[in-house]
Amino acid sequence: MTTKIAITGKSGSGKTTITKAFLNVLKENFPEKSILLFDNDLTGELGHSFGMDIRNTIYGIRSGKHEYKTGIPEGMSKHEFVEWALEEILVPIDDNVDIIVSWFVGAKDCRCPITSQINDACQKLIERYDFVIFDCEFDLKYLNQLVDTNIDLALIVANPTIESVKLAKRIAEFSIKHAAGGQLGVVVNKVNNQDLDNVYHKMKEAELDILGSIPYDDKLAFGTSDWNSDIVKEAVKAFYFRLNLPQENS
Repeated sequence: MTTKIAITGKSGSGKTTITKAFLNVLKENFPEKSILLFDNDLTGELGHSFGMDIRNTIYGIRSGKHEYKTGIPEGMSKHEFVEWALEEILVPIDDNVDIIVSWFVGAKDCRCPITSQINDACQKLIERYDFVIFDCEFDLKYLNQLVDTNIDLALIVANPTIESVKLAKRIAEFSIKHAAGGQLGVVVNKVNNQDLDNVYHKMKEAELDILGSIPYDDKLAFGTSDWNSDIVKEAVKAFYFRLNLPQENS
């Protein structure tokens, strides 16, 4: 059974760094399990964090760009072509990790056949992996427009400010119906020695479940090309036990 993690939040909140921290924790805890990184963020930073400029996207399949380049192999239905094309745009990171990029997605109420074909093909692809980590665009609504799939953990990344609390509340409201009964909570990122009592109090007032916090990492502040942080990774490991995720390798 596939475990699905969605990392949501405002652009610049640290989603890509946290996505990579989750990847590294899962690889450490479950070294033989397969992992799909699903970049649903319009910035495409997740691919860039691995030194990749990924141009072949799910949007390219939807728009017909991929079909124009490859043609539909003889005897293949359009539905089969979409599944085949998704395989074509998968990019391996290592033996057990792949990445796929969505870029633009269609409106959920679009009645064109390609919308349901992509949904079905994405769902089939997702179910092949042990873990899928979605790096999302703001909230779960944008992801749901692409693929209607259950999420085990939806993690909202917020910074330690009152404005971020308000934004996290909005993200939770937009996302909750798409979380499909999975765990939905907040991780407070870029925490330093400032007084967080007021921020935590406001989050509790907003009925936001705080799942963990991540310290401020100076290395990231001064720029890093790979978005990796040992500080963030160790923080994720520290609150992992609170998450609706497999806790032991089996």
